[in-house]
Amino acid sequence: MAVPLSSAAPATTAAPARSYAGPMLLMTTLFFLFGAVTNFNDVLMPYLKDVCQLTDLQSSAVQSAFFGAYFLMSLPAGWVLKKLGYQRGIVVGLLVMAGGALLFIPAADSRQFGLFLTALAVLGAGITLLQVAANPYVSVLGPARSAAARVSIVGVANNFGGSLSPLVGGLILFGGSVALKARLATLPLAQRLSEESQLVKGPYMGLAAFLVVLAGVFFFLVRLPDLEGIDADDATETTAGQALTRRTSALGFPHLVLGIVAIFVYVGVEVGLGSFLIRYGESQGIQQLSGFTQSLVRGLNVATNYALVLFGQQAEPIDTTGGFTKAVGAVLVSSYWFGSLIGRLVGIPLLLRFPNRALLVAVCAAGAALVGASLLSQGETALWLIVLCGLMNSIMWPVIFPLAITGLGQFTKQGSSYLIMAIVGGALIPPLMGFIATHGGGLRVAFVVPMLCYVYLLFYALSGYRVR
Repeated sequence: MAVPLSSAAPATTAAPARSYAGPMLLMTTLFFLFGAVTNFNDVLMPYLKDVCQLTDLQSSAVQSAFFGAYFLMSLPAGWVLKKLGYQRGIVVGLLVMAGGALLFIPAADSRQFGLFLTALAVLGAGITLLQVAANPYVSVLGPARSAAARVSIVGVANNFGGSLSPLVGGLILFGGSVALKARLATLPLAQRLSEESQLVKGPYMGLAAFLVVLAGVFFFLVRLPDLEGIDADDATETTAGQALTRRTSALGFPHLVLGIVAIFVYVGVEVGLGSFLIRYGESQGIQQLSGFTQSLVRGLNVATNYALVLFGQQAEPIDTTGGFTKAVGAVLVSSYWFGSLIGRLVGIPLLLRFPNRALLVAVCAAGAALVGASLLSQGETALWLIVLCGLMNSIMWPVIFPLAITGLGQFTKQGSSYLIMAIVGGALIPPLMGFIATHGGGLRVAFVVPMLCYVYLLFYALSGYRVR
């Protein structure tokens, strides 16, 4: 668990209990935002593949640009937070994100893939600054023994935002009215692609407005407690003091180094599965959807159709009679992230009752088994086995992150920055999958990569986490 950055002698009288409800509410809002913006990329990637006429490998640059910013900006973000403090750093991060969202306007007008990637990189840079501040902040915002549960609570908000955005995004980018689709189908290719590129402007203009308002709230209306003034459990403090005796850098802790790799492969597998879920479904050649899938798609379609009205479109039901389509796939992407949300909700009481590491062992083993079973299956069964991996991913971050920064003491901020840098796995593993899919045997072979990622995570849960 995270530990205080300065030591103090035990108090002789009990200190009054602190209430962190307000800061936790604000952090929860930020994590909702992280999930919504990040997972929108799962529908943006196949959308840009069509609009910009890309290959699987080229379209994976969507995730590379976004998650690559984590690698490039994590250490500078730590410097910014040191200079500005956490609260003003959050304001700057929100405004940087707003700038990235506004760049989607010229990108859509020009239909230049490079400009889309620039907008995504700026968005990712803003989120990096927010993540470097928010993750360790939540980890120490209360007793150390409940750090994983707190990270799970904000993770629920993250997954809720991440479940909604692909669903709404799929309706905006792949849905629309039957009349609109029919009209676009009659246009010459260049004109059709030009008009379809305009569909992405509305969501990002709305996002920019929300980010500016939220930045104003953080700047003018609230005051967050100082991170370094929050106490940790005495036992954690003692462990940290012993661990620091011969360390000169956060990278001197083997469990942190292995944790960095664990975060790298965890984010990579989570992003990789979500990014290629639609393409994986298309590769299965599903001509007839099961009754369950059709009912799910229609039900979620009805529940979210009103979102299209906000963007000036006349909503129509998604056609499920023709088998698997991108619109159907967007619903399954949402289901994948919704599974992670359910896992977080179920996981919060489990993390408080059972050993966190034992739960991590279970979900890592199950994730590897699900991907392996999918590779041996066909059609809708193979697709749903991947969707279920979202449930397995649910508690990985809230367990791995606190385990990795356990006992770092004065190196906690440095270690947290390295862990956030490891989110670059989301930039590198999807392109690896895309390369294999394009040049090495198709999507089925590419999905061996996430299975191997789960195997490493199982190793970390069994042994790599130990503080040495």
